Amino acid sequence: MLIFPAIDIYEGRAVRLERGDYARMTVYSEDPVSVAWQFTQCGAEFLHVVDLEGARDGTTPNFETVRAIVARARRVQVGGGVRSAGTVERYIEAGVARVILGTAAIASPGFVGEMTARFGEKIAVGVDIKDGFAAMRGWTELSERRAFDFCRELERVGVGTIICTDISKDGLLSGANIALYEELARSLSVDIIASGGVSSLGDVRALRDLGLCGAIVGKALYTGELALVDVLAAAEGVAV
Repeated sequence: MLIFPAIDIYEGRAVRLERGDYARMTVYSEDPVSVAWQFTQCGAEFLHVVDLEGARDGTTPNFETVRAIVARARRVQVGGGVRSAGTVERYIEAGVARVILGTAAIASPGFVGEMTARFGEKIAVGVDIKDGFAAMRGWTELSERRAFDFCRELERVGVGTIICTDISKDGLLSGANIALYEELARSLSVDIIASGGVSSLGDVRALRDLGLCGAIVGKALYTGELALVDVLAAAEGVAV
């Protein structure tokens, strides 16, 4: 199972939110590029980067920071504000390995199929779940799409990777929603990346044992609850 250390960017800084609430933001570094380099030096093969301002506003104000991170990392997947083909192309041209569609996937269903047909495995979709529904616009709005139905629709149009975040767990260090990911793994044949609340090696092992493609780890790395080298080992099945 791949581990994706998370770097959420707001106004050029590395931050974390609690449950997606922009009013509950903690700044962990003024230099996200340095954070990316540290994660890479610890062995991270793939980073998960989100432009939080972009996710909320549909823009890419932190594009240059993302580009700088790409230059220091092995592989990067990025989301937040990706709502046009031009933005997808711009990120891919900058060296991003995978572009994550979120709000656009809900608001413009045909867009997902078009981007998947053009870019294949370089496209993923983020399904952020709150009260059983898919959230959008940086988690500030709930759509009318039931999350599981939406995931099945994405599978039907050819999406190969879905990143599922349990918003109720995100940023709280309260443990991952293992039951949710077990149900997703049982219901879907796409690659699933778990996100939200991963805060112990037990979480990592449980998600690994479900056969998931990957897991995103954020706040626990910044607070020191988890050491990245231990997380990477646990994901590979190495005793820690």
